[in-house]
Order: sequence, then C-alpha cells, then structure tokens
Amino acid sequence: MRRWWVCALLFLGLFGCASASRPPILTTGVGPVYPEIARVRQIEGFVTVAYDLTVEGKVVNARVIDAQPAQVFDSAALEAVRKWQFLPMRRDGRAIAVSNQRSTLTFKHDEGSRQYVEQTGNNKTR
Repeated sequence: MRRWWVCALLFLGLFGCASASRPPILTTGVGPVYPEIARVRQIEGFVTVAYDLTVEGKVVNARVIDAQPAQVFDSAALEAVRKWQFLPMRRDGRAIAVSNQRSTLTFKHDEGSRQYVEQTGNNKTR
C-alpha cells in the first residue's frame, strides 16, 4: 500500500497534476557530440541556443545566438537541442507553446582529458 502512495505522489510531481501551471520540463535530452577536431586540439567553449517549444513539447526554430569560439561547436549544439523533448508548459491546466527558450551548452575538457558538456537553461514564455 505504501508503495502505491509513493508512486502516486511521484506521478503527481512529475506531471504537474498538483498545479494547473508549470514550466516546460525536459524529458528527453541527448547531449551533443564533442567535435573531434575540437577534442584533438583541446578547444573549449560554449554555445547559447534559442528555440521555441510547440504545445506537444517539441523543439522548433533552434538557432545559435552566441558561441565562443564561433562556429566550432554550433552544429553539435544545434543537433542535440533539436532532439530534446519536453513536457509542454501548462498554464491554467492547458498546454501552451513557448517561445525564446535559451540553453547554454558548455564544452570543456576535465583533468583526465575527457570531454563533457554542461547545459543550463533560461525560460521565456509567450
């Protein structure tokens, strides 16, 4: 019986049923592939991507708005962001489209020369 309650509370928290409004929630997010030339040359940088979300939670209109160094990681970042899937934003119990979402993907090498990517986001809604 206790397990059932835990599952019910988890379901309510994940799907926002406890509230009629919630921001979009990333459900599927593949990380970008670190470009081989950047890995070999140990180039680090970041890409900030702006995109819109449909009422189904799909990414559309992905575009680079800032990148350092320019055009080194752009393609990898865009390819990854276009594969992301979200639970759509809800307002007053209804799914709504969201415009001008922003995420920054940071490409770095750690001490063991393995590459990794950090992702941060900033939500702006319609």
